[in-house]
Amino acid sequence: MATVFTAWNYDLSFLELFAFLTSLMGVGLAVMGPRKTWHWWNISSALYGILFLQEKYFASAALQIIFIVGGIWGWFGWGAKGATPAKLSPKERVQWCAIFLLSWAVLYPVLKKIGAAASLTDAFGFVGSAIAQLWMVLEKYEAWPLWFVVDAVYTYQFFHGGQYLTALLYLIFVGLAVAGWRTWLKKADASPAIGAQ
Repeated sequence: MATVFTAWNYDLSFLELFAFLTSLMGVGLAVMGPRKTWHWWNISSALYGILFLQEKYFASAALQIIFIVGGIWGWFGWGAKGATPAKLSPKERVQWCAIFLLSWAVLYPVLKKIGAAASLTDAFGFVGSAIAQLWMVLEKYEAWPLWFVVDAVYTYQFFHGGQYLTALLYLIFVGLAVAGWRTWLKKADASPAIGAQ
């Protein structure tokens, strides 16, 4: 990998720098909910897919494919006006929590067996991100609180793994998740939960 600079024994590659910048743009735009966020999301996902594969974060690399598919779906699903957030019903929240926990429990030993760099956190991040991505595409406000937790876990994972710029990115994502949480909650409060019982 071509290096932009080296500081404190950390080689910043052009790949990580461009992945960082495009990802920051995509998530920053997503807070407000315009349709154009998906272009940036897809570019950053392709770049991070390559980087994560090189670093042996196998679940995180595979997750980028889900992000790209979600980005295409989101582009068509959101339409020209962008996101119109709504809330999940309490029953849906419980169901998704169970899906999350079960999926995490299944994926963790698989990643450990194949020698992934950070099996526990990578499995957590993969499952949480896949669900949060689906909720983003479906315009569910609950995506943001989930992103908050997932981004905090990824901040730890990437800092511990020595990907300091990516760790900083996920720390910024934690703050953006709070902003998205507030913004989408205001919009979601104006519309009732779909399927509420």
